[in-house]
Amino acid sequence: MTPAGRTAGVGLSVDRRLVEASVLAVMVVWAGNFIVVKGAVSVMPPVGFTFLRFSLASLTLLGLLRWHGGVVRMPRADLGRIILLGGLGFGCYQILWTVGLQSIPAGDSALLIAATPVLTAVIAVLIGTDTLTPLKGTGVVLSFLGVVVVVAAGVGIELSGSPIGFALTLGAALCWAVYTAFGAMLLRRHSPLILTALATIGGTLVLAPVGLAQLAAPGAVDLDAAGGMLPILLAIGYSGIFAAGLSNVIVFNGVRLLGPTRVTTVQSLVPAMAVFLAFLFLSEPIRPGQVAGGAIIVTGVGLTRIAARRAAMVRS
Repeated sequence: MTPAGRTAGVGLSVDRRLVEASVLAVMVVWAGNFIVVKGAVSVMPPVGFTFLRFSLASLTLLGLLRWHGGVVRMPRADLGRIILLGGLGFGCYQILWTVGLQSIPAGDSALLIAATPVLTAVIAVLIGTDTLTPLKGTGVVLSFLGVVVVVAAGVGIELSGSPIGFALTLGAALCWAVYTAFGAMLLRRHSPLILTALATIGGTLVLAPVGLAQLAAPGAVDLDAAGGMLPILLAIGYSGIFAAGLSNVIVFNGVRLLGPTRVTTVQSLVPAMAVFLAFLFLSEPIRPGQVAGGAIIVTGVGLTRIAARRAAMVRS
């Protein structure tokens, strides 16, 4: 390798490490979002809350686009594809998951959603946006098993409930997997910021009919239980600006540099982080099984990282 090539390789390695650190920070934000959303949906309808936070996320990302590039230019050739992907990944995912959760246990729902990295890996390989080595595949499966252990030790896995609820929840996981895998293809032509902004708008449009209908219902928001309007506004602000807006830009930048399989595998850390944050802020106990599951997840994520580093060394 030439000196120039080595220099470029070092620069790319630094970029990847910064991206990895950013994606891990997003996982902490998303884990915290579980606590925020849990409190918010206890005093207002779930899809209504999601619609509000994605509306705020859309405005935030459009503002960033305007600040970053002056005039906001829409990519006409791929506009329809991006809006459709956003409708699937943000809109349909949220509606299917929420409706499915009403007819199956929470642990079963978490188990099905945890299959998203596996689905993403399969789709990404089929459409050519990622490769799946034996080591990376082992890491993906191990991370999934770690989530199973965390969920089983926490809310429990019952494998009971409505078959329709299971189908809807699996459909939600498939929506996110399709969004991530096909989004990696569009990242070859568009920046993570513009892709996330337009996808978020697509998701907001899909959420609008159900969300507005829920919010318009009499007594939809229980201000007394919420302690006033301020806690609700803070929840929408955190969940919209950070968890739904900025975080998804960072994640898609990670997909661009690290690949969809590796990034969705890192997302397996969220349940374990949520357990830890719930312990800190809600005084919920941490069980030994959850600690073991977290260790398994970390091992799986580590294997995908090793596999990616080996692939990068081969390419260089």
